[in-house]
Amino acid sequence: MSESKAPEIVSEEAEVVDETMEVSVEQEVAETTPETKPINYLDPNLFNDVRVVTPEDLIESKDSFEVPEEVAIKYLGTFTDISENQVIVGRVIGMHDNDVLIDIGFKSEGIISRSEFSENDPPVIGAQIQVYLEHMEDRSGNTVLSKTKADFMRRWNEIREIFEKQTIIQGTIVRRIKGGMIVDMGTVTAFLPGSQIDVRPIQDFNDYLDKELDFKIVKFNESRKNIVVSHKVILEESLKEQREELFGTIKAGEVLEGRVKNITDFGVFIDLGGVDGLLHITDLSWGRVNHPSEIVKMEETLTVKVIDYDEEKKRISLGLKQLTPHPWENMMDKYPIATVVLGKVVSMTNYGAFIEIEPGVEGLIHVSEMSWTRHIKNPSELYSMGDEVEAVVLSIDADDRKISLGVKQIQPDPWDKIEEKYMVGTVCKGKVMNLTQFGAFIELEEGIDGLIHVSDLSWTRVVRHPKEILEKGQELDVRILEVSRDSRRISLGLKQVQDDPWPELMKTFETGKEVSGSIIRVLDKGIIVELENDVEGIVPFGKRSKRERKSLARQFNPGDTMVGNVMEVKPDEKKVVLFVDDFGDEGEEDSPKDEVKEFLDAQDKPATEKLKIPEALTQASDDEEETPSDEESDDKE
Repeated sequence: MSESKAPEIVSEEAEVVDETMEVSVEQEVAETTPETKPINYLDPNLFNDVRVVTPEDLIESKDSFEVPEEVAIKYLGTFTDISENQVIVGRVIGMHDNDVLIDIGFKSEGIISRSEFSENDPPVIGAQIQVYLEHMEDRSGNTVLSKTKADFMRRWNEIREIFEKQTIIQGTIVRRIKGGMIVDMGTVTAFLPGSQIDVRPIQDFNDYLDKELDFKIVKFNESRKNIVVSHKVILEESLKEQREELFGTIKAGEVLEGRVKNITDFGVFIDLGGVDGLLHITDLSWGRVNHPSEIVKMEETLTVKVIDYDEEKKRISLGLKQLTPHPWENMMDKYPIATVVLGKVVSMTNYGAFIEIEPGVEGLIHVSEMSWTRHIKNPSELYSMGDEVEAVVLSIDADDRKISLGVKQIQPDPWDKIEEKYMVGTVCKGKVMNLTQFGAFIELEEGIDGLIHVSDLSWTRVVRHPKEILEKGQELDVRILEVSRDSRRISLGLKQVQDDPWPELMKTFETGKEVSGSIIRVLDKGIIVELENDVEGIVPFGKRSKRERKSLARQFNPGDTMVGNVMEVKPDEKKVVLFVDDFGDEGEEDSPKDEVKEFLDAQDKPATEKLKIPEALTQASDDEEETPSDEESDDKE
């Protein structure tokens, strides 16, 4: 056999040994064979030179076939270890409208969608690229490849190496999600928690969008393809040296400059350059502070003083007010007694209102110092929080840091000339302001009230409560009965505006005269009758048993008419005593006048005083009444 036929023999032998030889290898081997004439398949001598060799002949044959080294290398290079789900190198051999053909050394070309190539890096024929083999054959028999996944796997391996070496990686914050941000690290994205963005609280996360920062990978999950990064740890490392240097040099009393890092209800955290100090709310100002935000703002730069430093706990207490003098210094010189000051209501209690004269200096206006004429029970009747108030300095206690203020001292005391303005005996107009059990309070002018006692409301009627005659808001004429500047009291009379009618009534109700009236009340001991001229008459039951009195009482009702004879007129008790024959008892030792006297004594006892009706009238010790007394009424006043 000639040397020119050696490649063909090798090719035939290769088909016997390995029937799965790839087409690409056959093409490469064919390129090494010399050109031959076209074969005429009708030639009868076509197969004369063909030698038939059996396997046994091959084994027993001692002939050897030598293959050129160049051809052997190309042949061996055709054997590749290709499997799915791995990154391999391929060469671009063709492009269609939607796909790119890639030669990966397999029996068929692979296909990649053109959308996986960026406009900045389009595919080029003949270029070698890394691809990811997804499927050896899909339903159509195509080999499916992916450039995007290959890029991802390549970048993922790079990031794994960065994580293992704990080196710094750069990334761009591309969007915000719940709990943090998404960072683009080149094909691979990572999660950046909100707490890991900065060493200080973040006010607006949108400020970090599209920013390129350095990160450190703190979590790398291979199975879930999950990466968590942090920018905060890099900042903390850079601040560590500054912190150690500051802790080594800081001293109490030192004045430092810092930035407001966070504001809470109890104080402000100040960044001193890697170290945080607490500026408590009580150390912000000498004055009253409701919330630190009233004094400072976020990111504001402040000059503060180190009050205390705990080296073990690494805690620093700061002060702002300590940089200014204490406001109570030389307070006596600044606000002498009787000085008029202007302040703001900062606090109120039941007993008074606290007024801030200047930051750190507060004075108390007691309720008793708010008005000359009004009885103030609570400062909220006059003031509200934040009101500006003008007051007079009454006293200063520098040791206890207390200032007493007064508002009523701004105006003259109207009671100084009250006796000249409201002389006893004069008649003036007033307005009913309040009604009590013992009398009515009448406003003579704003802040000046007088009292009409129930006994001074009517000449003829026994008034048990002022509401029987007066109403709140009613205007009327009253007479000044008594004025006391020291006790700040004015006694008024309503009935005294008119003359005493009893001298004439004594003539109208002469003894023995028969009169009639309408029953007002039916009591256990007698009947009260309304007579003419607004006079009340009394018909006592006399000395009867309790059962008899109740029986008589049931026979009469309010509104019924009763006729009797005038037995006695008693102006002091404002009563006309009547006698009815049916109520009299014959054979009694006591006279009717004695019975009447005992009855009147029982009726006209002072209010609320507990009294016992004489046994001669009641015949029972259990018939007792309680009505308010004049003495107790005065006590209430």
